[in-house]
Amino acid sequence: MAPGPVTAAAIGMGSRSRYAGMLLAIGHGIIEFPLMVLIVLGMGRILKLPTAQIVIGLAGGAFLLMMAVGMLKSLRSAEQQETKVAKSAPLLAGIILSVGNPYFLFWWATVGLALATTATGMGIWAFALFAVVHWLCDFIWLSALSWASFKGTGLFGPRSQRIVLMICAVALFFFGLLFIYKAVAALILSFSGS
Repeated sequence: MAPGPVTAAAIGMGSRSRYAGMLLAIGHGIIEFPLMVLIVLGMGRILKLPTAQIVIGLAGGAFLLMMAVGMLKSLRSAEQQETKVAKSAPLLAGIILSVGNPYFLFWWATVGLALATTATGMGIWAFALFAVVHWLCDFIWLSALSWASFKGTGLFGPRSQRIVLMICAVALFFFGLLFIYKAVAALILSFSGS
């Protein structure tokens, strides 16, 4: 539920489709469920490697910048109010925003690993319950955000929708630049340290 690229996407895409948050959460879950298992099995160490963080940061940052530019371009489109989000777009965005978010992956390699390990220590059913409840929190939160954005668009009109989309696009742009900046800084640090 922490604000980030998936939150901005849920609000931005939700202004055009009330179901965008659900599809984002499903895409997020497609990555998150296997990741939980892999992290408990030892992948957490790989995600902490500087090389992995650099690659994830650069790729994720580039995708966020592309999403931000696409969102800003859609603001200029006269037919935008009529356009519905394609069913696969939020699902794919949920997948890519999860894979390309170094903070999401780092969180799972640290805090998430501790939570998942604790749940696993209580048994496989405790781990399964932890995984489902964790994902359901994302599902409910993202669904609520996209529903509120969709309803708000109808209530406040097209001008307000453009303002919300612009804010979300700027947020995605900021996160993209931040991811790339941190990845480049880590890359420079790795070259200067060797």
